Amino acid sequence: MKRVVLTGGTGFVGANLAHRLVADGHQTHLLVRPGFARWRIEPILDRVSLHEADLSDADRVKAAIGTIEPAWIFHLAAHGAYSWQTDADEITRTNIAGTRNLLAAALDAGVEMFVNTGSSSEYGRQDHAPSETEEAKPDTPYGIAKAAATAMGVYAATVHGARVCTLRLYSVYGPYEDPRRFLPSLIVHGLRGVFPPLVGAATARDFVFVDDVIDAYLRAAQHRPAEPGAIYNVGTGVQTTIGEAVEVARRILRVPGEPKWGSMPARAWDTDTWVADTRKIRGELGWAPRVTFADGFERTVAWLNHHPELRDRYEAAWP
Repeated sequence: MKRVVLTGGTGFVGANLAHRLVADGHQTHLLVRPGFARWRIEPILDRVSLHEADLSDADRVKAAIGTIEPAWIFHLAAHGAYSWQTDADEITRTNIAGTRNLLAAALDAGVEMFVNTGSSSEYGRQDHAPSETEEAKPDTPYGIAKAAATAMGVYAATVHGARVCTLRLYSVYGPYEDPRRFLPSLIVHGLRGVFPPLVGAATARDFVFVDDVIDAYLRAAQHRPAEPGAIYNVGTGVQTTIGEAVEVARRILRVPGEPKWGSMPARAWDTDTWVADTRKIRGELGWAPRVTFADGFERTVAWLNHHPELRDRYEAAWP
């Protein structure tokens, strides 16, 4: 078992990773901001160690990492991934300055493995499934910041010999996802017997279930990359349109009526092509997604139904 530091551990993917690390017996330390949200980690609060540290505070981050002396660092803290996170200063502070400070602290502490969280947004809009060797062409402030953070990881590995890799996540979904996101909205509305506001049916995503993503993190931590700062796409390699997702919801939740396409404005990054090239992660880490979109959707519905203490939170997001 390892001593582990996790940033972003109170967020969606981070909380799922924290739950898994605790379940697997790892000594789990979370770097959290003052005033952090507890609801995702309430069940494991007595089994994790919390350390308040803003990642933009280099001295505090260095002190925390030096005290903990972790073997692994999982860096999931981010800002800008959601449509309502538009503060450019915060995007820069969290994704660039925060990553820089955490990498510097990790180098000083000599950690065994630093797993950075990237994003498919680093590629920008594409008409195909981009491989990790293709030039990043981000076209949003968030994508630009994440691409810079990935480059810092490659630099730390190439110049300083740090063991760093980056997982470029595609559209992760599952338990504890933010209630305002598309799939939670689809579930909440579907349980009421209606459809939510929707963009165009052809808008596409590569939806990957959160349990599969957590498996990718753990495999990455235990793998010595063949190349400095290795980058891996984490998706299914299967594109699902919003129209197809709605049909899954209709079948599983028995939603009557017809969806109103275009009842929600399209976002700047919406596209009809968004899918991962997963050959590298399959070949080097032996990772492959196990959960289909329909199965993952059904599991997420079952999770919410089995957690009535969280239903009000999800319902309140869509009055």
